Amino acid sequence: MHTGRIHSIETFGTLDGPGIRFVLFLQGCALQCRYCHNPDSWDASAGQPRTVEEVLAEIEPYVDDYKSSGGGITVTGGEPTLQAPFVAELFRECKKRWGLHTALDSSGFCDPHHAEALLAATDLVLLDLKYMDSEGHRRLTTQPNERILAFARHLSRRGIPMWVRRVLVPELTDHAADLLELGRFLAGLRTVEKVEVLPYHRMGVFKWQQLGRSYSLEGCREPDAKEVERAVDWIERGRREGAAAEQKRLARLYE
Repeated sequence: MHTGRIHSIETFGTLDGPGIRFVLFLQGCALQCRYCHNPDSWDASAGQPRTVEEVLAEIEPYVDDYKSSGGGITVTGGEPTLQAPFVAELFRECKKRWGLHTALDSSGFCDPHHAEALLAATDLVLLDLKYMDSEGHRRLTTQPNERILAFARHLSRRGIPMWVRRVLVPELTDHAADLLELGRFLAGLRTVEKVEVLPYHRMGVFKWQQLGRSYSLEGCREPDAKEVERAVDWIERGRREGAAAEQKRLARLYE
């Protein structure tokens, strides 16, 4: 039985997939997002070791609530694909014992072949597409995004449902050109069920201070509702443009 390194647990999550969910936060992340609200989860050697059986014992008292609400289990991080064998076994056992819905909250910074067993046991991926321009993505997270976009395409080819998320940071991730490009990219993915624009917040800043890390977004404000709505509009415009371009491409093939 695999052992994972656990950051924290939430037993009644409502923001990370459908219904009421058991949310398991894992340690370790290859990205270092400038707005991360869990920088204490970056260190893969930290956290508390738990076996799959120990985590299942934490889930069991709440199974009826999860099932009656159409919920289940979500594993997030950090980056859960760094502990793919552990999460895969946990998901398989949740399905085998209780028939729970499984969701993976991931940055997508993962070789999909490394996560095949995990994806086979995953019902939904909550995928963070933080920035479409690769160099801009590197400035935001310390890593480029080619691997992430390839992961998204792989999910689409495998038929795995996705909820795509974009954290909206004023003057950083809210540029119209990048939001349009995000929409165009989504138009080429066939399993996107939902797109969520999540307003940047400062609730994790104290963790940066506790860790003695410099917080580079210290003067950044939270976006208002109109800015979020505008971002949604740009993404949807990009999706329409992408869909129209694909229709024209297909029409040319049959001329």
